[in-house]
Amino acid sequence: MEKKVQIHKNHTTDDCCDTSSEVKTPTHSDNDGHEHDEETGEESLLKSRWRLWLSLTILLGFVAITQLFKVEIAKPVEIALMTIAYLLAGYNTLERAFRSLRRGDFFNEFTLMSIATLGAFYIGEYSEGVAVMIFYEIGELFQDLAVNRSKRSIKALLDVRPDTVTVRRNGTQQTVSPATVQIGETILVKPGEKVALDSTLLTDNASFNTAALTGESRPDTKRTGEVVLAGMINLDKVIELKVTTAFKDSKLSRILEMVQDATARKAPTQLLITRLAKVYTPIVFGLALAITLIPYFFMSTYVFNDWLYRGMVFLVIACPCALTVSIPLGYFGGIGLASRNGILVKGSNFLDVLTEINTVVSDKTGTLTKGVFKVQEVSPPPPDGGVNEELFIQLLAALENTSTHPVAKAVVEYANLQKTNWQGLKVEAVVEISGHGLKGVIGGKTVLAGNLKLLQKFNVSHPAELEQIVETIVVLAIENQYAGYITIADEVKEDAAQTVADLKALGIETVMLSGDKTTVVQKVADQLGIVRAYGDLLPEGKVEKVQELKNQGKKLAFVGDGVNDAPVVALADAGIAMGGMGSDATIETADIVIQNDQPHKIVSAIKIGKITKSVVWQNISLAMGVKVAVMLLGAGGIATLWEAVFADVGVALLAILNAVRIQQMKF
Repeated sequence: MEKKVQIHKNHTTDDCCDTSSEVKTPTHSDNDGHEHDEETGEESLLKSRWRLWLSLTILLGFVAITQLFKVEIAKPVEIALMTIAYLLAGYNTLERAFRSLRRGDFFNEFTLMSIATLGAFYIGEYSEGVAVMIFYEIGELFQDLAVNRSKRSIKALLDVRPDTVTVRRNGTQQTVSPATVQIGETILVKPGEKVALDSTLLTDNASFNTAALTGESRPDTKRTGEVVLAGMINLDKVIELKVTTAFKDSKLSRILEMVQDATARKAPTQLLITRLAKVYTPIVFGLALAITLIPYFFMSTYVFNDWLYRGMVFLVIACPCALTVSIPLGYFGGIGLASRNGILVKGSNFLDVLTEINTVVSDKTGTLTKGVFKVQEVSPPPPDGGVNEELFIQLLAALENTSTHPVAKAVVEYANLQKTNWQGLKVEAVVEISGHGLKGVIGGKTVLAGNLKLLQKFNVSHPAELEQIVETIVVLAIENQYAGYITIADEVKEDAAQTVADLKALGIETVMLSGDKTTVVQKVADQLGIVRAYGDLLPEGKVEKVQELKNQGKKLAFVGDGVNDAPVVALADAGIAMGGMGSDATIETADIVIQNDQPHKIVSAIKIGKITKSVVWQNISLAMGVKVAVMLLGAGGIATLWEAVFADVGVALLAILNAVRIQQMKF
């Protein structure tokens, strides 16, 4: 995927007020099939501004000369000046209307506005026709500015990958394209530089700015062996990284692809307005024609130009610009706000889905808990048993070091933190007993380390109260004599309890599903305030539970991170993945990705969805209410083209400003 990508409003398509957020390559084919270079949004805006201000200058100069200084201007000169001003102001609109007509698309905003203003010229209202077109183009200009602004947060994400990377090859440092770096190679990153590829840290420790990926402003400190993702910014010193993922497969590359496709999925409200616009526009043309012609058959004083003027006023008022601009802009603003907060929403339709959620179903490990096992309690036998606490930890760590199981790693990590010299012990004849633990010989003595099933297998007696311990337990036995235990548990994330509480405040129930044993799941659920929690579930068990909830009429989101969560993420109304350390399958399947793995972002995502939908419906109500009122006044001959301008451009500007408001909100 190419890095150099432009995001801007598409000025070459003719859909009504197109605010599509497609990410376009530098060239494309227009509607006539001709290939041409496309202007950047800034270049297009600059040209539009120049034509618009020149047109406005001509109009204001004409008004000042004729109204303030009472200078008579010959009609041919007036027509010439107003025609120049009109063509300057209406260049974009007239061009798009012409292309629409060539394609047989008569009923669109550009044709509507062109007919209305040309009609004003026909009846001799030259300055009004120019004024309407100028104000309309001012509205278009504000629309472009708003769209460009709304895209900055997402466009910034597209710029976080560096073009080059320093790689160590054959004893030298070479600057190459990230796409050419192979998995396993060592790259160097200087202070202030962005990491180009997913890697593991070789240097002792380093601090990174992860805001582009996670929305988190605080520096993130990594240690040797920990994962560093593309897009992170090195903060303090030159570091070395070992590349673990090809450039095209990095998490950041996949995120960028998702961003490019995000707003292509339209919300139901957008689709409804699009469908209505196709019916609405021809009806408006028909009514304007009826207003102009039907009175001829009923009024003896009928004057064609007077009723044509009313018809033109009606057309300008009826222009659906406020709706077709502000609604997609509102959704795009919501997606941008989510992106700035480290939440990737893959389509505006999912913002609508989030507003309907009444149940959040969550995995436990890696979602509500950290997914990192830690030693919680150390309980060696009394000292008179011949094993003190230090020796107990040394024996346990020495034997567990022969295993790659997460529990074994937690034991070794704890022993290292306690600075016990377990490395000096020689472990021999190690046997791993599946589902039970380890057996080995240390210092000529047989040592067992594992769960209670291991003691039962070798008929080692142990205190009965050990059976009541909820956490994962690792027991030690020496020469078939019980020698103590430790407990290991996964840590609950700092914001997990607050997340559950805030969801409850929104009227949303939290349900927890896990493959962990039921006693552990229930303990975590009690700690977090979750009423319904289910453990000992295989992936198909999770699917059954979610389907059961859906059959009860629940509108639910499922939040998970593991490969086994992908099926149920796909089944949920809104699938949410923990994207920081989540599995690729789950991230690809999910509709929403939380990039920093913080559960509280679920609450933020739901609130952003609600705010976005609220703003969109505010705009719909405002636009329709004002337009209906002024259309009635226009049809009755009360409203002029000036009121029509307010009803169209004015309402559109108010709706745009209301939509832009979303981008200023903070979470």
